[in-house]
Amino acid sequence: GTLKKLGIHTKTIKDPDYPSNLKQIDDAPSVLYIKGEIKPQDKLALAIVGARKASFYGKEVTEKITSALVMSGVTIVSGLARGIDTVAHKVALSCSGRTIGVLAGGLDRVYPPENTSLAYEIAKRGAVVSEFPLGIAARPENFPTRNRVVSGLSLGVVVVEGAGRSGTLLTASNAADQGREV
Repeated sequence: GTLKKLGIHTKTIKDPDYPSNLKQIDDAPSVLYIKGEIKPQDKLALAIVGARKASFYGKEVTEKITSALVMSGVTIVSGLARGIDTVAHKVALSCSGRTIGVLAGGLDRVYPPENTSLAYEIAKRGAVVSEFPLGIAARPENFPTRNRVVSGLSLGVVVVEGAGRSGTLLTASNAADQGREV
């Protein structure tokens, strides 16, 4: 089918290799669409999230933290958004580390579109995942859902920069509710 052609496979919550960190949260997605591969070592994962309009300082801090974590064998999870997320994914890849990008729409609809090639690179050396089926656009109401998967895949969340009423703080709040470190 179409999924196979696009190199996408699915994991249900009943599969033995469904990500164990994610399985532990109360509202874990029943199905996860995956391009790339989630490996057992990805259990040692931290989310790095932050502002889309990242400051120079925020980007610099993200680079330092991400490279240190990758060198320690930590998988970097983020939401493929502009700003801090993009920096975290790119630095993880440049340090030959593993990274997982979580989308707020179907895997055939990378948002923001300028991160399409980044998503492709992530899938080659990690995974791009979504609980949304193909064809679903990244709509505003999907981002909170995406953020709980970002924190759910991770043992903790590193918040670099985030505005008062932002998805960044929502992810941090999800992490705390899920019993994760923030």
